[in-house]
Amino acid sequence: MSIDIKKRFDRIVEILIQLQSKRVVKAQELADRFDVSLRTIYRDIKSLEQAGVPLIGEAGMGYSIMDGYRLPPVTFSKEEALCFVATEKLAEKYLDQTSAAQYASALMKIKAILKSHDQDLVTNMQDQIIMRKQHVPIFPEKVPHVLSTAIEAIANKKQITILYQGIKDDTAQHRVIEPIGIVHEIGYWYIVAYCLQRHDFRQFRSDRIDDITSSEIPFSKIHIPMDEYLSSQKHPELPKITSRITVTREFAPYIRWQRNNYGYKSERKSGDKIEMTFECRDIEEEFPRWLMMFGDNIKIEEPEELKHSFKKLFQAIQNNINSIV
Repeated sequence: MSIDIKKRFDRIVEILIQLQSKRVVKAQELADRFDVSLRTIYRDIKSLEQAGVPLIGEAGMGYSIMDGYRLPPVTFSKEEALCFVATEKLAEKYLDQTSAAQYASALMKIKAILKSHDQDLVTNMQDQIIMRKQHVPIFPEKVPHVLSTAIEAIANKKQITILYQGIKDDTAQHRVIEPIGIVHEIGYWYIVAYCLQRHDFRQFRSDRIDDITSSEIPFSKIHIPMDEYLSSQKHPELPKITSRITVTREFAPYIRWQRNNYGYKSERKSGDKIEMTFECRDIEEEFPRWLMMFGDNIKIEEPEELKHSFKKLFQAIQNNINSIV
Protein backbone atom coordinates (compact mmCIF):
# COMPACT_ATOMS: atom_id res chain seq x y z
CA MET A 1 0.00 0.00 0.00
CA SER A 2 1.50 3.36 -1.05
CA ILE A 3 1.94 6.15 1.50
CA ASP A 4 -0.70 8.33 -0.19
CA ILE A 5 -3.27 5.53 -0.24
CA LYS A 6 -2.59 4.72 3.44
CA LYS A 7 -2.94 8.41 4.40
CA ARG A 8 -6.27 8.59 2.60
CA PHE A 9 -7.47 5.36 4.21
CA ASP A 10 -6.50 6.63 7.69
CA ARG A 11 -8.23 9.94 7.00
CA ILE A 12 -11.46 8.26 5.89
CA VAL A 13 -11.45 6.13 9.05
CA GLU A 14 -10.93 9.27 11.16
CA ILE A 15 -13.80 10.98 9.32
CA LEU A 16 -16.05 8.03 10.13
CA ILE A 17 -15.05 8.20 13.79
CA GLN A 18 -15.85 11.91 13.92
CA LEU A 19 -19.21 11.34 12.23
CA GLN A 20 -20.04 8.78 14.93
CA SER A 21 -18.96 11.14 17.71
CA LYS A 22 -21.11 14.13 16.68
CA ARG A 23 -24.67 14.53 15.45
CA VAL A 24 -23.70 16.81 12.57
CA VAL A 25 -20.24 17.49 11.12
CA LYS A 26 -19.59 20.24 8.58
CA ALA A 27 -17.35 19.60 5.57
CA GLN A 28 -15.28 22.71 6.36
CA GLU A 29 -14.71 21.43 9.89
CA LEU A 30 -13.30 18.20 8.45
CA ALA A 31 -11.18 20.08 5.91
CA ASP A 32 -9.68 22.25 8.65
CA ARG A 33 -8.96 19.30 10.91
CA PHE A 34 -7.17 17.23 8.25
CA ASP A 35 -5.68 20.23 6.43
CA VAL A 36 -7.08 19.22 3.04
CA SER A 37 -9.39 20.89 0.52
CA LEU A 38 -13.17 20.69 0.57
CA ARG A 39 -12.98 18.77 -2.70
CA THR A 40 -10.90 16.08 -0.97
CA ILE A 41 -13.45 15.83 1.84
CA TYR A 42 -16.32 15.47 -0.63
CA ARG A 43 -14.41 12.65 -2.33
CA ASP A 44 -13.81 10.91 1.02
CA ILE A 45 -17.49 11.25 1.95
CA LYS A 46 -18.39 9.68 -1.40
CA SER A 47 -16.10 6.75 -0.62
CA LEU A 48 -17.89 6.19 2.70
CA GLU A 49 -21.26 6.21 0.95
CA GLN A 50 -20.00 3.70 -1.64
CA ALA A 51 -18.81 1.49 1.24
CA GLY A 52 -22.38 1.34 2.55
CA VAL A 53 -22.26 3.94 5.34
CA PRO A 54 -25.74 5.58 5.37
CA LEU A 55 -24.87 9.29 5.39
CA ILE A 56 -27.30 12.18 5.34
CA GLY A 57 -26.07 15.47 3.89
CA GLU A 58 -27.87 18.80 3.94
CA ALA A 59 -26.64 21.89 2.11
CA GLY A 60 -25.28 24.43 4.56
CA MET A 61 -25.75 22.07 7.53
CA GLY A 62 -23.26 19.21 7.24
CA TYR A 63 -23.20 15.44 7.33
CA SER A 64 -24.67 12.97 9.80
CA ILE A 65 -25.03 9.20 10.06
CA MET A 66 -28.49 7.69 9.92
CA ASP A 67 -29.84 6.89 13.40
CA GLY A 68 -29.18 3.33 14.50
CA TYR A 69 -26.05 2.81 12.41
CA ARG A 70 -22.91 2.25 14.41
CA LEU A 71 -19.69 0.36 13.76
CA PRO A 72 -17.80 -1.55 16.48
CA PRO A 73 -15.22 0.54 18.38
CA VAL A 74 -11.94 1.22 16.60
CA THR A 75 -8.84 -0.38 18.12
CA PHE A 76 -6.59 2.04 20.02
CA SER A 77 -2.84 2.26 19.46
CA LYS A 78 -0.40 1.61 22.31
CA GLU A 79 0.40 5.33 22.52
CA GLU A 80 -3.31 6.25 22.68
CA ALA A 81 -3.88 3.62 25.38
CA LEU A 82 -1.06 5.05 27.52
CA CYS A 83 -2.58 8.53 27.21
CA PHE A 84 -5.61 7.23 29.11
CA VAL A 85 -3.47 7.02 32.26
CA ALA A 86 -2.43 10.68 32.09
CA THR A 87 -5.96 11.89 31.35
CA GLU A 88 -7.35 9.84 34.23
CA LYS A 89 -4.84 11.43 36.61
CA LEU A 90 -5.70 14.90 35.30
CA ALA A 91 -9.40 14.18 35.85
CA GLU A 92 -8.74 13.17 39.45
CA LYS A 93 -6.98 16.48 40.12
CA TYR A 94 -8.96 19.00 38.09
CA LEU A 95 -12.54 17.68 38.15
CA ASP A 96 -14.93 17.67 41.09
CA GLN A 97 -15.73 14.35 42.76
CA THR A 98 -18.92 13.70 40.80
CA SER A 99 -17.43 14.57 37.41
CA ALA A 100 -14.27 12.58 38.15
CA ALA A 101 -16.34 9.51 39.08
CA GLN A 102 -18.37 9.82 35.86
CA TYR A 103 -15.19 10.20 33.83
CA ALA A 104 -13.62 7.17 35.51
CA SER A 105 -16.71 5.11 34.68
CA ALA A 106 -16.60 6.18 31.01
CA LEU A 107 -12.86 5.54 30.81
CA MET A 108 -13.30 2.07 32.29
CA LYS A 109 -15.62 1.19 29.40
CA ILE A 110 -13.03 2.42 26.92
CA LYS A 111 -10.27 0.43 28.63
CA ALA A 112 -12.43 -2.69 28.39
CA ILE A 113 -11.95 -2.82 24.60
CA LEU A 114 -8.14 -2.56 24.75
CA LYS A 115 -5.99 -5.51 23.79
CA SER A 116 -4.72 -7.56 26.72
CA HIS A 117 -1.10 -6.37 26.51
CA ASP A 118 -2.28 -2.75 26.25
CA GLN A 119 -4.43 -3.23 29.35
CA ASP A 120 -1.33 -4.47 31.19
CA LEU A 121 0.64 -1.41 30.04
CA VAL A 122 -2.06 0.93 31.31
CA THR A 123 -2.30 -0.89 34.66
CA ASN A 124 1.48 -0.84 35.16
CA MET A 125 1.69 2.88 34.40
CA GLN A 126 -1.06 3.97 36.78
CA ASP A 127 1.22 4.10 39.82
CA GLN A 128 4.05 5.80 37.92
CA ILE A 129 2.22 9.06 37.17
CA ILE A 130 1.58 11.24 40.22
CA MET A 131 -0.52 14.41 40.24
CA ARG A 132 0.06 16.38 43.43
CA LYS A 133 -2.96 18.17 44.82
CA GLN A 134 -3.07 21.94 44.90
CA HIS A 135 -2.39 23.63 48.22
CA VAL A 136 -5.71 25.43 47.89
CA PRO A 137 -8.58 23.07 46.87
CA ILE A 138 -10.25 23.81 43.52
CA PHE A 139 -13.65 22.77 44.90
CA PRO A 140 -15.07 22.95 48.44
CA GLU A 141 -15.32 19.49 50.01
CA LYS A 142 -18.93 20.12 51.03
CA VAL A 143 -19.92 20.75 47.39
CA PRO A 144 -18.51 17.77 45.41
CA HIS A 145 -20.69 18.37 42.35
CA VAL A 146 -20.07 22.01 41.37
CA LEU A 147 -18.67 21.26 37.92
CA SER A 148 -21.07 18.45 37.00
CA THR A 149 -24.10 20.54 38.02
CA ALA A 150 -22.88 23.50 35.97
CA ILE A 151 -22.19 21.33 32.91
CA GLU A 152 -25.66 19.80 33.09
CA ALA A 153 -27.25 23.26 33.42
CA ILE A 154 -25.33 24.52 30.39
CA ALA A 155 -26.39 21.52 28.30
CA ASN A 156 -30.06 21.75 29.33
CA LYS A 157 -30.20 25.58 29.46
CA LYS A 158 -31.63 25.51 32.99
CA GLN A 159 -31.06 27.93 35.87
CA ILE A 160 -29.05 27.00 38.95
CA THR A 161 -28.91 28.60 42.39
CA ILE A 162 -25.57 29.10 44.10
CA LEU A 163 -24.42 30.32 47.48
CA TYR A 164 -21.42 32.42 46.50
CA GLN A 165 -18.94 34.49 48.46
CA GLY A 166 -17.18 36.95 46.16
CA ILE A 167 -13.86 38.52 47.02
CA LYS A 168 -15.62 41.64 48.41
CA ASP A 169 -18.45 39.80 50.20
CA ASP A 170 -18.41 39.41 53.99
CA THR A 171 -20.74 36.42 53.75
CA ALA A 172 -21.94 34.12 50.98
CA GLN A 173 -24.84 35.45 48.88
CA HIS A 174 -27.61 33.60 47.07
CA ARG A 175 -27.42 34.04 43.30
CA VAL A 176 -29.67 32.63 40.58
CA ILE A 177 -27.57 32.22 37.45
CA GLU A 178 -27.87 30.97 33.88
CA PRO A 179 -24.49 29.39 32.98
CA ILE A 180 -23.26 29.58 29.38
CA GLY A 181 -19.78 28.08 29.77
CA ILE A 182 -16.82 27.11 31.92
CA VAL A 183 -13.28 28.49 31.86
CA HIS A 184 -10.15 27.11 33.53
CA GLU A 185 -7.36 29.56 34.25
CA ILE A 186 -4.82 30.33 36.96
CA GLY A 187 -5.53 26.97 38.58
CA TYR A 188 -9.29 27.45 39.04
CA TRP A 189 -12.55 26.70 37.24
CA TYR A 190 -14.84 29.66 36.56
CA ILE A 191 -18.53 29.33 35.70
CA VAL A 192 -19.45 32.02 33.19
CA ALA A 193 -23.11 32.88 33.72
CA TYR A 194 -25.79 35.51 33.41
CA CYS A 195 -26.66 36.62 36.95
CA LEU A 196 -30.33 37.45 37.50
CA GLN A 197 -29.43 39.60 40.52
CA ARG A 198 -26.86 41.71 38.63
CA HIS A 199 -28.60 41.56 35.24
CA ASP A 200 -25.24 40.97 33.60
CA PHE A 201 -22.64 38.28 32.98
CA ARG A 202 -20.30 37.30 35.78
CA GLN A 203 -17.59 34.69 36.39
CA PHE A 204 -18.00 32.58 39.54
CA ARG A 205 -14.86 30.88 40.86
CA SER A 206 -15.40 27.25 41.82
CA ASP A 207 -13.74 27.33 45.26
CA ARG A 208 -15.96 30.24 46.37
CA ILE A 209 -19.22 28.37 45.80
CA ASP A 210 -20.56 27.15 49.15
CA ASP A 211 -23.63 25.44 47.68
CA ILE A 212 -25.13 24.76 44.25
CA THR A 213 -28.62 23.55 43.36
CA SER A 214 -30.01 22.67 39.94
CA SER A 215 -33.56 23.55 38.89
CA GLU A 216 -36.01 22.88 36.08
CA ILE A 217 -36.50 26.58 35.34
CA PRO A 218 -35.38 27.37 31.78
CA PHE A 219 -33.19 30.33 30.90
CA SER A 220 -35.02 33.66 30.97
CA LYS A 221 -33.67 34.57 27.53
CA ILE A 222 -31.28 33.54 24.77
CA HIS A 223 -27.66 34.31 25.69
CA ILE A 224 -24.61 35.01 23.57
CA PRO A 225 -22.30 32.06 22.79
CA MET A 226 -19.18 31.54 24.89
CA ASP A 227 -16.71 32.67 22.24
CA GLU A 228 -18.58 35.96 21.83
CA TYR A 229 -18.51 36.53 25.59
CA LEU A 230 -14.75 35.90 25.76
CA SER A 231 -14.14 38.28 22.86
CA SER A 232 -16.12 41.00 24.65
CA GLN A 233 -13.85 40.68 27.69
CA LYS A 234 -10.70 41.57 25.81
CA HIS A 235 -9.47 45.04 26.73
CA PRO A 236 -7.18 47.21 24.62
CA GLU A 237 -3.64 46.20 25.47
CA LEU A 238 -1.08 48.70 26.69
CA PRO A 239 2.14 48.93 24.67
CA LYS A 240 5.03 46.77 25.79
CA ILE A 241 7.92 48.59 27.44
CA THR A 242 11.41 47.14 27.34
CA SER A 243 12.95 46.80 30.79
CA ARG A 244 16.43 45.63 31.74
CA ILE A 245 17.73 44.43 35.09
CA THR A 246 20.95 42.86 36.36
CA VAL A 247 21.07 40.15 39.01
CA THR A 248 23.83 38.20 40.73
CA ARG A 249 24.57 34.80 39.19
CA GLU A 250 23.85 33.07 42.48
CA PHE A 251 20.38 34.61 42.69
CA ALA A 252 19.42 34.38 38.99
CA PRO A 253 17.80 30.92 39.31
CA TYR A 254 15.16 32.33 41.69
CA ILE A 255 14.11 34.93 39.13
CA ARG A 256 14.12 32.40 36.28
CA TRP A 257 11.44 30.44 38.12
CA GLN A 258 8.68 32.99 37.40
CA ARG A 259 10.13 35.35 34.83
CA ASN A 260 8.08 34.04 31.88
CA ASN A 261 4.97 35.45 33.58
CA TYR A 262 6.36 38.97 33.29
CA GLY A 263 7.36 39.28 29.64
CA TYR A 264 10.86 37.79 29.82
CA LYS A 265 12.71 38.03 26.48
CA SER A 266 16.39 37.19 26.93
CA GLU A 267 19.43 37.13 29.19
CA ARG A 268 23.19 37.46 28.82
CA LYS A 269 26.25 37.30 31.05
CA SER A 270 27.68 40.65 32.10
CA GLY A 271 30.81 40.17 34.19
CA ASP A 272 29.83 38.48 37.44
CA LYS A 273 26.14 39.25 36.87
CA ILE A 274 23.28 38.19 34.61
CA GLU A 275 21.48 40.82 32.56
CA MET A 276 17.81 40.04 31.84
CA THR A 277 15.55 41.83 29.37
CA PHE A 278 11.77 41.98 29.73
CA GLU A 279 8.94 43.41 27.64
CA CYS A 280 6.16 44.22 30.08
CA ARG A 281 2.99 46.29 29.80
CA ASP A 282 2.50 47.16 33.47
CA ILE A 283 5.63 48.78 34.91
CA GLU A 284 3.70 50.81 37.46
CA GLU A 285 2.23 48.03 39.60
CA GLU A 286 2.52 44.36 38.61
CA PHE A 287 6.12 44.18 37.34
CA PRO A 288 7.76 46.31 40.06
CA ARG A 289 5.80 44.52 42.80
CA TRP A 290 7.20 41.21 41.55
CA LEU A 291 10.75 42.63 41.36
CA MET A 292 10.37 43.91 44.93
CA MET A 293 10.74 40.31 46.17
CA PHE A 294 14.31 40.28 44.84
CA GLY A 295 15.13 43.92 45.63
CA ASP A 296 18.34 43.21 47.56
CA ASN A 297 19.85 41.20 44.70
CA ILE A 298 18.85 43.12 41.55
CA LYS A 299 19.56 46.45 39.93
CA ILE A 300 17.11 48.12 37.55
CA GLU A 301 19.05 49.41 34.54
CA GLU A 302 16.15 50.84 32.53
CA PRO A 303 13.68 52.47 31.97
CA GLU A 304 13.51 55.42 34.34
CA GLU A 305 9.74 54.91 34.76
CA LEU A 306 10.35 51.45 36.24
CA LYS A 307 12.97 52.85 38.61
CA HIS A 308 10.47 55.47 39.75
CA SER A 309 7.72 52.86 40.33
CA PHE A 310 10.15 50.70 42.31
CA LYS A 311 11.25 53.63 44.50
CA LYS A 312 7.62 54.62 45.08
CA LEU A 313 6.74 51.13 46.35
CA PHE A 314 9.85 51.02 48.52
CA GLN A 315 8.98 54.40 50.04
CA ALA A 316 5.43 53.22 50.81
CA ILE A 317 6.82 50.13 52.58
CA GLN A 318 9.28 52.27 54.54
CA ASN A 319 6.48 54.63 55.63
CA ASN A 320 4.40 51.68 56.85
CA ILE A 321 7.37 50.36 58.85
CA ASN A 322 7.99 53.79 60.41
CA SER A 323 4.35 54.10 61.41
CA ILE A 324 4.57 50.77 63.25
CA VAL A 325 7.68 51.85 65.14
